[in-house]
Amino acid sequence: MKIGILGLGEGRSTMSAVLKSEKLELKMVCDMNIEMCKHRAEEFNFHQYTTSYQDMLNDAEIDIIAIYTPDHLHAEHVKQALLHGKHVVCTKPFIDDLSKAAELLELVEQSGKKVFVGQSSRFFEPMKKQRKDYEAGLIGDLITVEAYYHADHRWFLEKPWSLQQAFKWLYGGLSHPVDFIRWYLPEIEEVMGYGMLSANGAKGGLKNPDTMHFIFKAKDGRIARVSGCYTGPVQPVTRDSEMSCILRGTEGCSQGDYMDLRYAITDNTGEERIITWEHKLKHYFRFEGKSHHAGEYQNYLEYFADSITEGYTAYPDIKEGIGTIALLQAMDRSLQTGKPVKADDILTEFNLTVNELSA
Repeated sequence: MKIGILGLGEGRSTMSAVLKSEKLELKMVCDMNIEMCKHRAEEFNFHQYTTSYQDMLNDAEIDIIAIYTPDHLHAEHVKQALLHGKHVVCTKPFIDDLSKAAELLELVEQSGKKVFVGQSSRFFEPMKKQRKDYEAGLIGDLITVEAYYHADHRWFLEKPWSLQQAFKWLYGGLSHPVDFIRWYLPEIEEVMGYGMLSANGAKGGLKNPDTMHFIFKAKDGRIARVSGCYTGPVQPVTRDSEMSCILRGTEGCSQGDYMDLRYAITDNTGEERIITWEHKLKHYFRFEGKSHHAGEYQNYLEYFADSITEGYTAYPDIKEGIGTIALLQAMDRSLQTGKPVKADDILTEFNLTVNELSA
């Protein structure tokens, strides 16, 4: 399938992913910055670039448009792709404004095209193994989920848009561990959290909290927790990973780490194992160390391409993506009010119903 990529900052990983894939062909790339286009053209020896999104939309040969632009632009870019008859991959978080969700749902229905949300961490080797073991019943019934994303992302503040009022680590960072919660406990009823802007974040010019902790309650009574800290030092990787998902079950427990290729499980026989995938290091990380997502992107782009050709739904789809944004907005409101917030109340405010978002 032929693909076009919009946004060549994060889209760098996507270019690598597509150019290495046997299931996809890169047709065109686009960035509003001509110097960025030229830089990527030289880096990958791929010279079909444009600074006009319309050029890519008008290319009848392109089957899929992959969107890696700043969060506040996602909704319009997805809309235009659907209006031009393209399937869509959109990096997380899907959109930052739920008032645009109903229109996008309607466009998907009208166009018959698929939208896939690029929650890349689901497609990292330890998380893939964790999910497989969970579905095989190796830890029994799930009791609770704990997920976190703690990283020293002060370097990220060099991006001008990261200092705008619109940028929130709640969406740009916590959307990863929150997606783990949604993956295993999709029916979250209520969330409560606290957040603060750290001294480092304030010094760097951030406008919104960079340190947050949340508790979730599912409709069946199970609970989960998420935390995120983004502008301070972290432990050595031999002790802890920047991101992790812990599943505690009735008969076992497992932990998938990210960006370290490490997974641990105590299974239902009592056996304890730690697994690593160092032989896959070059698939996942292809340039400048563990600072990008090329391997995960290749995994999920091929999964999405297969879903189109074979006729199945690739998850997270648009409905799941919207549900996650509703949960993130409930979290945002909890930070502002200091009170628990129900996710369904957020959906109701935007005239969205749980039935509309059911698979």
